[in-house]
Amino acid sequence: MKQDLIVILDLGSTENTVVARQIRDMGVYSEIHPHDITVAQLNALNNVKGIILNGGENRVVDGVAVDVDPAIYECGYPVIAIDHPTAKCEQKFDKLPDDATMKSFLFDTCKAEANWNMKNFIADQVDLIRKQVGDKKVLLALSGGVDSSVVAALLIKAIGKQLVCVHVNHGLMRKNESENVIEVFKNQLDANLIYVDATDRFLDKLAGVADPEQKRKIIGGEFIRVFEEEARKLEGIDFLGQGTIYPDIIESGTKTAKAVKSHHNVGGLPEDLQFGLVEPLAQLFKDEVRACGVELGLPAEMVYRQPFPGPGLGVRCLGAITRDRLNALREADAILREEFAKAGLDKKVWQYFTVIPDFKAVGVRDNARSMGYMVVIRAVNTIDAMTATIERLDYDFLEKVVDRITTEVPSVNRVCYELTKKPVATIEFE
Repeated sequence: MKQDLIVILDLGSTENTVVARQIRDMGVYSEIHPHDITVAQLNALNNVKGIILNGGENRVVDGVAVDVDPAIYECGYPVIAIDHPTAKCEQKFDKLPDDATMKSFLFDTCKAEANWNMKNFIADQVDLIRKQVGDKKVLLALSGGVDSSVVAALLIKAIGKQLVCVHVNHGLMRKNESENVIEVFKNQLDANLIYVDATDRFLDKLAGVADPEQKRKIIGGEFIRVFEEEARKLEGIDFLGQGTIYPDIIESGTKTAKAVKSHHNVGGLPEDLQFGLVEPLAQLFKDEVRACGVELGLPAEMVYRQPFPGPGLGVRCLGAITRDRLNALREADAILREEFAKAGLDKKVWQYFTVIPDFKAVGVRDNARSMGYMVVIRAVNTIDAMTATIERLDYDFLEKVVDRITTEVPSVNRVCYELTKKPVATIEFE
């Protein structure tokens, strides 16, 4: 390993990510692990310099206060506790204290070095990937989004032609998305890319399904099935690469926190999965993933591409998906993205998209009463996707977008702008 490691053990805190980012901001790498990690598992991590027991409001699970294996205190690593009054260590704090206290623990007590940077992170991950994969092949879902693109670049650096990329068009992509993925990755970057058009297969599976969690699990499960089928056509595929990042894991639930929502690459994996998983970005936040992409030499337009959920428009076509509403959503989204680019807002706003609820509203078209869909616009800014603020869009700009959508998408007769921050809302609607 090229960098020292501070391990944060989750004993019910809602601020694990705050602690992790505080440590990383001081130049020391940190990882969050479950409270019931064993000493053997802890020792298997490389370059551990210290442990933080991070308690909090979720420390009681099913009526029992969770705690660490007592052997953790005896395994030779410096330990401090935050909001964990029964911890058997000398340094205990009621809440997270200040940067000075943390620096003292990191550099004076743990003797850690400030060697956390993307160059070292990449070098570490390349070593870990090579050890895990050996001479086998990795199958990677390449959507063309930031996470999958960075994973692809990292795997190519580590194992080269042992990586097989698969782009699945599940019929829930944005307008021209699949065409653009093929152009960039196959024609420009010469990736080993397999294209699968599974539109009908996915939409048939989703027919009549309104529950958002069920939709996510269907999409995630079907993705894996497609990969399994593609893998059977290839030789030596033993691993599945995934662009899982830390917010995905947090929102899909931990041992001390309930799920916010399932992510297709966390909650949707079938129990009979036949692949080992390669997830080199699983401990990174979104801004760190982008920094990793820059360090890997990916083009800026790819690294700073707007985030797009794995289930695609499936979580923005609210309720049971219909092809008519899906097509309207795709066209409205294309108009919004085009206008954002024209106004230069695409470089200012972190994520912007449209949503169509599962109902129609009364409107007037061609001097007659008509029923049409409602498009909801959402635009948010964030650093790590754990919290988000609303972008205050100019009314003249909004009116232009509304005019275009209601004119160019005949099945839409209303457009609304959504103003709720995260929390209490999530960034996506489902």
